[in-house]
Amino acid sequence: MRIGVLTGGGDCPGLNAVIRAIVRTGYYEYHDEVIGIRDGFAGLIRNRTHPLDMNRVSGIMPRGGTILGASNRDNPFDYAEHGNGGMTTTDVSDTVVENYHKNKLDCLIVIGGDGTLDIAHKFIAKGLNIIGIPKTIDNDLNATEVTFGFDTAVGTVVDALDKLHTTAESHHRIMVVEVMGRYAGWIAVASGIGGGAHIILIPEIPFDIDKIVQKIYERKGRGRHFTVIVVAEGATPAGGEMIVKRTVEGAPETMRLGGIGEQVATELEKLTNIEARCTVLGHIQRGGTPSAFDRILATRYGSAAVALAHEGKFDHMVALHSADIVPMPLSEALHKMKRVDLNGSHIKTVRMTGISFGD
Repeated sequence: MRIGVLTGGGDCPGLNAVIRAIVRTGYYEYHDEVIGIRDGFAGLIRNRTHPLDMNRVSGIMPRGGTILGASNRDNPFDYAEHGNGGMTTTDVSDTVVENYHKNKLDCLIVIGGDGTLDIAHKFIAKGLNIIGIPKTIDNDLNATEVTFGFDTAVGTVVDALDKLHTTAESHHRIMVVEVMGRYAGWIAVASGIGGGAHIILIPEIPFDIDKIVQKIYERKGRGRHFTVIVVAEGATPAGGEMIVKRTVEGAPETMRLGGIGEQVATELEKLTNIEARCTVLGHIQRGGTPSAFDRILATRYGSAAVALAHEGKFDHMVALHSADIVPMPLSEALHKMKRVDLNGSHIKTVRMTGISFGD
């Protein structure tokens, strides 16, 4: 087969491991040709492609990011272009179809999150053969237990929490750490458990600032004069709204969340008279060397995606279920965000070990 591969949406650790697995599986198992598409769907709009062979993928597994480049703005069905008259949007999906055939592709493997896979799913109706691979540090994609990139992001946050614990204890401070995740609290709750946070604030559970103060005073009464708080960027106070840092035209996710960590720190300092500092980890969570778990999962996903293509199971994505890699219809992964289950083991573990959700 002649297989195209693109990486869409935000970058995350493990993308290069997937690309490597696709090329190596194609080479050793099926004698395929693999064509790399530059910068997500933008590469099929502008026909920017190049062959991916064994030499091109040699040594890329430990590298963060993606050797193909990524884009979270170039939706072919609503493609934004800037001109003298401002920004206009047009449907250039037929151009993508044309370039798919120009490159003589038998299948397109699309690596991305909900937005990227939603775009890919629409091309099924235009006659393209699509296989999806789930990718997001947020771990919020439905139909799979885990997305690659999540484990590395959590590890980055835990490392930061370890460092912040020591300075918080030394100065008797409240340390607030704002993490990514958008509307799901997976990164916050997992890193909060792993990093020994005392309070975790997530979008799924609106928080009460007075309850947080109560927890801080409870710790102080036990002689613990510092508190470490993990705040998901989408966390909200009870009766309040998410804080939007800014909006970006032409992007699939127009709202850029951010600022809740600083707001929480400011309020707590006023209410407790304890010095509070906020650290926003931001895109540090997206970068760097992927963890062993993410390298292995990404490799398994990439290899399984090539196998699915040869089985003709298009309009599916690979997914992790009970330690096995299985095919799942793309439609089951889309338009339904996987949020932290309020009755799940993560929530139960947090509550049973005395960590507060601020509720």
